[in-house]
Amino acid sequence: MQIHFAPLQGYTDFEYRNIHARHCGGVDVYYTPFIRWEKGGVRDKDIRDILPENNQGIRLIPQIICSTTDEFNRLADIVQQHGYTEMDLNMGCPAPMQTKLHRGSGILPCPTLVASLMEEMNKRNEVNFSAKMRLGLNDRDEWKELTEILNNSCLKHLTIHPRVGKQMYKGKVDMLAFDEVYESLRIPLIYNGDISSRAEMQELQERYPNLQGMMIGRGLLARPTMAKEFAINKDLSDMELRNTIFAMHEDILDVCTKKYKVDSQILLHIHAFWEYMEAQMERKTWKRIMKAGNLKNYLEAVKNI
Repeated sequence: MQIHFAPLQGYTDFEYRNIHARHCGGVDVYYTPFIRWEKGGVRDKDIRDILPENNQGIRLIPQIICSTTDEFNRLADIVQQHGYTEMDLNMGCPAPMQTKLHRGSGILPCPTLVASLMEEMNKRNEVNFSAKMRLGLNDRDEWKELTEILNNSCLKHLTIHPRVGKQMYKGKVDMLAFDEVYESLRIPLIYNGDISSRAEMQELQERYPNLQGMMIGRGLLARPTMAKEFAINKDLSDMELRNTIFAMHEDILDVCTKKYKVDSQILLHIHAFWEYMEAQMERKTWKRIMKAGNLKNYLEAVKNI
């Protein structure tokens, strides 16, 4: 059962990925936040994020998002030029800014478009492609129109998040719908969505023994050691968890203070590290950290954990 770290814009950049791998481990595959084509090119920050020298020692799969075969080929060319032989297509992003362009989950009501992208993948025999998708954009049954296309594709695996795009991250994941997907698709599947503990990981493994893996995003941001705990089959003690989080924090703080010179910029980026960790600490302390207006007050708040 492989553990994949889901990409989250603004959180899982190469610095975070390297620090997580160094202090926590347990993750088999990391992904970049999606790379998109806009204003005639790819953002410099997205290129920096996939540079091999910035991702040494981890298995990294760049993720792309697109709505046309032209965008697909431009992005695929760039990723391949940086030496990658694995690539993931984002068909799950629920953000309206992307879905209105038929990107992310906005592509799911368009079987012909999905089929054309799969055909382009077939032309690149030197690349192992995967994809990440939701059940649909507006309807939980939209995926069914893609069943034949997906089963006949060259995808090495498909990650399913059992919500529809219009839900964003609200409401519960639809496990009954995932049951249908699990029975209908013949390609290797990875489950994604609302995994927040080692116990839940074990339940998924038992319920779906043929899963190739699990993809976890917010759950790993909330408890960075969860993949390691799954691997060793036990939870870390409170002290072990605290020490690991503090060690990660020291490295992330070092990156932020070297990268940014103004307190507001440092805090903007360091707050992302704590955002999902509220359950791991006293709420009063967490609020002090998140509301700290300068670096001095922030460091004082961190000492109280």
